[in-house]
Amino acid sequence: MSGVRNGRRDVVVADDGAAIEVLSFGAGPGLVVIPGNNRRAHHYEALARGLAGAHTVHVIERRGRGASGPQGPSYGVDTEVDDAVAVMEHTGAQMVFGHSYGGLVALHVGLRRTVDALVVYEPGVSIGGSFDASWLEVFIRQLGDRRQVAAMATFLKGTGLLPFRASPLLWAISLLMLRGPGGHETRAMMPTTPAEIAEIVRLDSDGSRYAGIASRTLLLGGEKSPAYLTGVLPQLATILPSAEYTILPGLDHNAPDENAADVIAQQIRLHLVRGERHGYVDHEAVEYGVHLADERVPIHRD
Repeated sequence: MSGVRNGRRDVVVADDGAAIEVLSFGAGPGLVVIPGNNRRAHHYEALARGLAGAHTVHVIERRGRGASGPQGPSYGVDTEVDDAVAVMEHTGAQMVFGHSYGGLVALHVGLRRTVDALVVYEPGVSIGGSFDASWLEVFIRQLGDRRQVAAMATFLKGTGLLPFRASPLLWAISLLMLRGPGGHETRAMMPTTPAEIAEIVRLDSDGSRYAGIASRTLLLGGEKSPAYLTGVLPQLATILPSAEYTILPGLDHNAPDENAADVIAQQIRLHLVRGERHGYVDHEAVEYGVHLADERVPIHRD
């Protein structure tokens, strides 16, 4: 994987026989990281290294990426959950972090089994139609016509992940993303987007299904992210029986993988330490230098 220096690579066999590549860092209690849409495992290297002093961090190379198998014709969120559970059982990890679409997968891991700690950053959850995927049909058509730059511009405009919506700027950014550094792997991942977005739409609901998550859950979002991504967090915090949420100042949707991995790592460590109040003591995190007195970001509890 590009950019990886000291990570340990492994391959886990999923229930359907597919190979799932895993990149691991550090030593200690295991934490599984589930990447978002259009993200590779190496994009979370800084986050993993920020936690590796106290934990073994296992970053999944999701389907359609790297040495992992393809999505396959029966692909769905449950496929991703099966893969994550296989990694957990292979490694013994009992904690999960998910970002964006990976956050949606992580929540469904929480529905499948109780974990020691569950943290998600802006999960791809749609409540009452909050996620607008009206752009998806155009995206699929452009992708099928091999108009990848146009498709990426459609994706960026439709998801609102950039602070502007002017077509020339979106086109220029899309061109850079697809033909600049890392463009080859971005182009390779684009065909996985339709099935993932379709799952977000399929799972749209009133959110009540997530009341089945018994794990202690931290819901994170960024102040600069689109409202549809952060607006579901207080709703989920009300629905989940043991959850809290916080909106982090100055951060956007790509905080965990691009521009604020250290902040997200700190939030994860604090969540693990707060587990002492619930009977789960992360001695390694305490030894790593994280103390309850370090909390400076307000946590909202419902």
